Amino acid sequence: MRYSTACAACRNRRRKCLVPQDGGSCAYCADQNIACLRAGSIHRPARPRPTSSSPKQVKQSVPTSARRSSPVADVPDKALTFELAELYFKYIHDQFHSLFHRPSFILDLHQGNAPPVIVYAMMALSARFSTNPFFDRIPPTTRGEHFAFKSNTLLNLRDISVTTIQACVLLGAAAIVEGEAAAESVYYSAACRIANYLDLPNLPASNPLDREVNLRVYWTLCMIDVWCSAGINLPREMTRREGVPYPMDEATFLNMTVNSSNSLDIIPSQSREDSLLAQMIKLNGILLEVNDAIKQLNSAQGDTNFADTVQTLSPRLESWEAALPPNLRDTPENLHLFASQGLGRIFVAIYLGYYHFGQLLFYPYLDEEQRQQQRQDGGHSPGTPTAFQPRAEDYAGRCKWFAMSLSRIIATADATPGCDVRYNMVGHITVVASSVFIHTLLFGTDQGELDAARRQLEGNFKVLVALRKYWPALEVCFARLRTFHSLCRRSMDTSFRMDRWMVRFLTEFARPVGEEEREDEGMDLGPWVVGDVVGV
Repeated sequence: MRYSTACAACRNRRRKCLVPQDGGSCAYCADQNIACLRAGSIHRPARPRPTSSSPKQVKQSVPTSARRSSPVADVPDKALTFELAELYFKYIHDQFHSLFHRPSFILDLHQGNAPPVIVYAMMALSARFSTNPFFDRIPPTTRGEHFAFKSNTLLNLRDISVTTIQACVLLGAAAIVEGEAAAESVYYSAACRIANYLDLPNLPASNPLDREVNLRVYWTLCMIDVWCSAGINLPREMTRREGVPYPMDEATFLNMTVNSSNSLDIIPSQSREDSLLAQMIKLNGILLEVNDAIKQLNSAQGDTNFADTVQTLSPRLESWEAALPPNLRDTPENLHLFASQGLGRIFVAIYLGYYHFGQLLFYPYLDEEQRQQQRQDGGHSPGTPTAFQPRAEDYAGRCKWFAMSLSRIIATADATPGCDVRYNMVGHITVVASSVFIHTLLFGTDQGELDAARRQLEGNFKVLVALRKYWPALEVCFARLRTFHSLCRRSMDTSFRMDRWMVRFLTEFARPVGEEEREDEGMDLGPWVVGDVVGV
C-alpha cells in the first residue's frame, strides 16, 4: 500500500504539496499560516504575538501578511496593474459597492502603498474587462481566478481593520460572480461582524476623508446585506442605526484629500440627502421590506399582509421619486450631465434599483390579473374576493411599466458614452423584467403591447448575452430564464402563481431554480434561444 506524502490541506485541494528540502511546513501551509499535517508529523505555524488593541484603537491598517506579495509580480508591468485598478473603479465601484476614495487610492497605488490584498481583489473583478494583449488567450470569465486566489491567501481575519472589511467585501463579490453563494455569505458575514465590532460609523479616524470612507463602507455593508441575505434566504447581519449620516455628495467627496479641513466633517445632514449614494441607501431600505413581504406570501396570512404592505410601500416608492430634485430625475439631460462628470454609471445604477424594486413589489399582481381574466372569460362569478383583487389590474400595469422602464434605461445607458453598466446583478434584474414580458406575450391581447414586449425581450436577451461574456454566474441567469419559459409553455394556467418556487425565482438570485422544484418532472428543455420565447 502506497502512503501519500502530501499534507492533508494539499490532498483536500488536490494540488502538489511543495515541501522544503530541510522539511517543515509545505509552501501552501506556510503561506496560509496553518498546521501542515503529513504522515507521521505535524508542523505547526509560528504563533502570532498577542495584541490587546480595543475597537477604539484599531486603525485602517495594512496587514503584515499583505506585504509579502506584490500584484505587479503577477502582470507584465505596472501599467497593467494601474489599468486594472481603473477598470475596477469604472465598472464595479459605486455600482456594486462603495468602499474607497478613488483619487487617494490611485495615488497610494502609484506610490506603492496600496494593500496588495485589496489590489489583487480589485484585479479579480476587473481583469475580465481588459483588452490588454496579456489576457488574449485567457477567457474573460476566468481571468480573475488567479488574482482572487492571491488575495484570499493574503487575507488575515486576525487583522481587525477597515482594510480587512474592504478585502472581505471584494472577495465576496468575486465569489458570487463565480456562483459561490456560500463563500460570498461567509466573506460578507465576516465584514459585517468586524464592522459591528469596530462600531464603524463612530470609529475614530485621523482625518475627515477616512471618516467619510468609514461611513460609505458602513452603508455599503447595510445594502449588500439586504441583497446577499435574500439571495440565499438567510437572516440579515446588519441593523440600520438611527442617526448615522448619509454619505456626502460625490463631487465634494472626490475633491477631498487626506489634508482636507475638518469643516467637511460637519456637513449638514440635509445636504447629504441628495447624494447619489444616499438615494441608493433610501431605495435599499424599501427593497428590504419588499423582500420580507414577498417571502411572507406563502404564510397563513400572507395574502392579506402582502396587500397591506403594497398599500404602504407603493406610496413610499412614489414619494422617493417625487422628492428628488430636478437634477436627479431620470431624464436624458441628467444622464448626459452625470456622464460628463464621470458619474453616469452610478446614476444608472440608482434607477436600475428603483425600477427593479418596483417590478418586484407589484409582480404578484400579474398572477391575480390573470386569474380575474380567466374567471371573466369563463363566465364564472368572481367568488370570494381576495385582498389582491380590488387593484389587481392597476398594480399589474405598474409592474409592466417598471419592467419596461428598467429595460429602457439599460438600453439608453448602453448607447450613452460613460453610462454602460456591466456589473453582474444586471443579469438577475434583467431576467425578472424578461419574465414580465413573457407574461405579456402569453396573456396580453393588445397588439401594441405585444409588439413592445417582444422588442424589449429581444433587447434584454442581447444584454444577457453581452454580460455572459464577463460573468460565469450569468449561466445561472440563463438557466433561470430558460426554466421559467419552459414552465410557461408547459402550463400557462399555473406558471405565474405566487408559490414558493416563484418567490425563489424573484429573490434567491444566487442559486439555480429547477423546474423539478415545482413538481413538473420529465420536461424536455432542449436547445433554447430567444426565438423560442418571442414566438410563444
